[in-house]
Amino acid sequence: QVQLVDSGGGLVQAGGSLGLSCATSGRTFSRNTKAWFRQTPGKEREFVAASSWNGATTSYADSVKCRFTISRDNAKNTLYLQMNSLKPEDTAVYYCASSTRYINLTPRAGYEYWGQGTQVTVSS
Repeated sequence: QVQLVDSGGGLVQAGGSLGLSCATSGRTFSRNTKAWFRQTPGKEREFVAASSWNGATTSYADSVKCRFTISRDNAKNTLYLQMNSLKPEDTAVYYCASSTRYINLTPRAGYEYWGQGTQVTVSS
């Protein structure tokens, strides 16, 4: 069983920065693709960013490109998301996700394990 625990959310003013973490425990899959998604009420969960198993390949949604950075520390089984230049439209619950099927690819769907989510609120 894989458990993902998201943390680091909070309230920040527009233009500010926030960092999220996702700790993996249980049966860990360090050699796999991990990603961040977000969701606002009434909308479908949307892809934010993904990282291949070693971080060599990353991909981002156009809306966060050049502002957000995904990274990982496999020795600590932890995934990170650094969010800079935050905008009110970035307000959402952010979820980390882990895949057992992908190692070097960074797809926008097909993740089996999910964190519980952490709220990020950006005030204008």
